[in-house]
Amino acid sequence: MRIYPIIMCGGSGTRLWPESTPERPKQFLPLVGDGSLFQQTAARMAPLAEGGDLLIITGERHVAEAKRQLAEIEVSATLLVEPEARDSCAAVAAAAAWLARSGFEGAAAIVASDHHVADDEAFRSAVREASIASFEQKAIVTLGVRPSHPSAAYGYIRPDGQGLSRVREFKEKPASEIAEKYIGSGYLWNSGNFIAPPEVLLEEIGAHAPDILAVVSQAIDEAEPSTQKISRLSSTFRRARRQSIDYAVMEKTRRAMVLAVDFAWSDLGSWDAVGEAGGGRRGLVATEDVERCVIRAAPGMVVGALGVSDLAIIAEGDSVLVCSLGRSQEVKRLVDRIGTLAPAEAPTASSLGQQAAATARWLATSALPLWATLGVNSDGSFREAIDHQGRAADGPRRARVQTRQAWSFMRAGSHGWMGPWADLALNGIRRFDQDFQRPDGAYRTVSGAGGLAVDDTAMIYDHAFALLAASELHRTDLDRPLAARITDRVLRFLETRRHPAGGWLEAGSHPFQANAHMHLLEAALAWEAAGDARFTPIANEIAGLALTRFFDPEIGRLREFYSEDWTPASGAEGELIEPGHQFEWAWLLARFGKDRSSRDALEAAERLYASGMQGVDPARNVALDELDSEGRVRSLRARLWPQTERLKAALLLADMADEDGRAQRLLDAAAALDGLWLYLDPAGMWRDKFGSDRTFVDEPAPASSLYHIMAGYDQLVESRPAKLASRGDWLLG
Repeated sequence: MRIYPIIMCGGSGTRLWPESTPERPKQFLPLVGDGSLFQQTAARMAPLAEGGDLLIITGERHVAEAKRQLAEIEVSATLLVEPEARDSCAAVAAAAAWLARSGFEGAAAIVASDHHVADDEAFRSAVREASIASFEQKAIVTLGVRPSHPSAAYGYIRPDGQGLSRVREFKEKPASEIAEKYIGSGYLWNSGNFIAPPEVLLEEIGAHAPDILAVVSQAIDEAEPSTQKISRLSSTFRRARRQSIDYAVMEKTRRAMVLAVDFAWSDLGSWDAVGEAGGGRRGLVATEDVERCVIRAAPGMVVGALGVSDLAIIAEGDSVLVCSLGRSQEVKRLVDRIGTLAPAEAPTASSLGQQAAATARWLATSALPLWATLGVNSDGSFREAIDHQGRAADGPRRARVQTRQAWSFMRAGSHGWMGPWADLALNGIRRFDQDFQRPDGAYRTVSGAGGLAVDDTAMIYDHAFALLAASELHRTDLDRPLAARITDRVLRFLETRRHPAGGWLEAGSHPFQANAHMHLLEAALAWEAAGDARFTPIANEIAGLALTRFFDPEIGRLREFYSEDWTPASGAEGELIEPGHQFEWAWLLARFGKDRSSRDALEAAERLYASGMQGVDPARNVALDELDSEGRVRSLRARLWPQTERLKAALLLADMADEDGRAQRLLDAAAALDGLWLYLDPAGMWRDKFGSDRTFVDEPAPASSLYHIMAGYDQLVESRPAKLASRGDWLLG
């Protein structure tokens, strides 16, 4: 009889903080023995497949890590990817439906990815026995571990007999004194592993949770065709109700059986459990007169302990946990409290509101006043940079800085800033139009004082920001005739750069690129919102190009550079992935998809967001500059602007998610805003380049970063997540 091993690879990672985090949950960590728990599970289950694949159920943000870890141990698997975690009932339903539609006949062995089993062969033997029983009796068999001691950390099963028997009752995690009575009465630990034919699982889920099965079945019908052994469930999956398979089915079905097993097992749900399983020491640890302690030091750290007992001491990154082993089950509650005391260390949704209000105050009282004075030339043009002694940089000016600064001040005025935003923006945009306009009506990229041409090249990128500033000039009614003239000039210029294969050709060494189109889409959506119908086909064309050419559905990422037919460029250039641009495109395609009810755009936005999250360094809580197409890090440097794009995407996707998905996205947004604050100086300045050594490059603050910061604040104001601050806190005035 055939067995199809299925590994559920979810989890948020809070119970084993600070080693385990939502970005890198415990299944991917080397807690006990060689390799991660996920790798140990995959290696344990692979022989049961008899040369076939495993099926891994995981979320989009963990695809790259799951693939990497499977490759390390040379185990073949197909990944069934959830767009959003909906608990174990939906996951089991998806796996069962996927197997049933593939024509599989046999038993599905569904196991958790984050459990520790001391004897792999004993585990496989139990699965084989349970598989035969489940197939012959059309039952759902769970493995019940004979307890080694009373534990309040596990659920319990009351069997109807010895060995393999019917289940009489499932019991929730009991108090310690109740656990002792359970053991005396022959109860077993509920291991959370399930073995059953797919059709039996589908019948029982259909009987006891028909709404979940209906949604999951539709998501399977709409799933993307499998590529590179990855099959992605459609966004419909998000509508599935959150419920565990235990509550939804196992506590109600009459087809539940339990096989009693004797091998050592733990779900490693707390630090005391990790210690009991053999993971009590890691890294460089020095101790004297220490008893019964779990002490773990991250690479590059040293932990010393003297004269203590029964403690967990866990040092990871910039966080340290010290707790009694007897209370290690309460770590999750502690993490929640840390979020209220030190938001930057453990972001929560409530900290997001506090940080957003602080950002508003910083903009209104520090950043905007500073850049409105030191950042402006006497002729009304904007300076390129200011050093950290307050000295403004002189020299040539870039077109993009002029338009971006003008746009930023106009947006500040829209949010209530009481400074001279109108004069600053109007003088700046008029100076731009005068100093950067070429004889043919297009705009050059660099000018000197008095409009002297320094670089006469006309860039699509610069014209996109001219359009964006013009749209705001129109919206604020500062000078609509000038906005119209700039817009007409840009549209005429764009016609000269049309590409026969669609899109527009950029000047310079990279004519076929995504970045210029990205900002052109941003400007087109702004003008479309202002009621200019000329920009609807432009927005449609760019979004279509992004979805069919720029976005690679096989890897879930969007590249930077392309060949003439919009296929990826050859060599290292074609492999470049910028996490910041994954977030920025996710934000734009989410806006586009929401406006047009485009499921393709919304699903691409979710996948691009997950791709961006793969480029977040959890140790520093920052989005990195560069990955390659496989998700490997190419540069550990992290500039300021990707942090704002991470924030924007998380906030907008939170607005569009259901209640549970919204909560996770708000946590992501809180982390992103905390990451951005690493770059901001209280005096209104900022740093731009953050190195792997946790130091910033000592250089003047670039004026162009204000556009990114203001765009992030724009989305904060638009989202106003969960009403986490009063209306006044969010205004700049």
